[in-house]
Amino acid sequence: MFDDQEAFQGLNIEKLSYQHHGSEEVLDFDLRVEPNELVAILGPSGVGKSTLLSLIAGFEDPASGTITFEGKKLNTLSPSERPITTLFQEHNLFAHLTAEENIGLGIHPGLRLRDQDKDQITQALNDVGLKGLEKRLPAELSGGQRQRVALARCLVRRRPILLLDEPFSALDQDLRKDMLKLVKDLHKNHDLLTLMVTHLKEDADAIADRIVHLS
Repeated sequence: MFDDQEAFQGLNIEKLSYQHHGSEEVLDFDLRVEPNELVAILGPSGVGKSTLLSLIAGFEDPASGTITFEGKKLNTLSPSERPITTLFQEHNLFAHLTAEENIGLGIHPGLRLRDQDKDQITQALNDVGLKGLEKRLPAELSGGQRQRVALARCLVRRRPILLLDEPFSALDQDLRKDMLKLVKDLHKNHDLLTLMVTHLKEDADAIADRIVHLS
């Protein structure tokens, strides 16, 4: 155990264990991520990469262990209460809403937006390179543009921890490179602590400050 756990300002995952329902296998995790660090998590399928992100985000409950951020325990908080936003492989955009409306859901689920909220959406669109496309529906956007909308929705939530669960694996190589560069730039410009799950070492090498291998 870290003696300075309460003073540590990053993300601390300590002696975290998880067992899938109906499985005898127990997954154990220990990980410490510095503030503003970008860490890539590598490992073969089934090793628990996505499970780890789900535990951090609160979508799954651990059997034991602790998750702390800035010295505060996250285990007892619901997903919406945690200082975390997650980008999945599926962008989860609503087909009947425009790009700016889909982003606005990150601020208010009923889209009751103030002028400063609208300004924030405009800035997020600019940050992800979608200026001028705010009125387009998801069907009118490319796969890469849809993921940019989903990433912008993460940004407007203004959470200090960003979790990426193989969000670009369905994109072709050139688009993937563009998105990885965008993530790295946003990570730096928004002072995020970022964890990215990937099965591609070249993606991890391209943007990560550190690579963690699960086995």
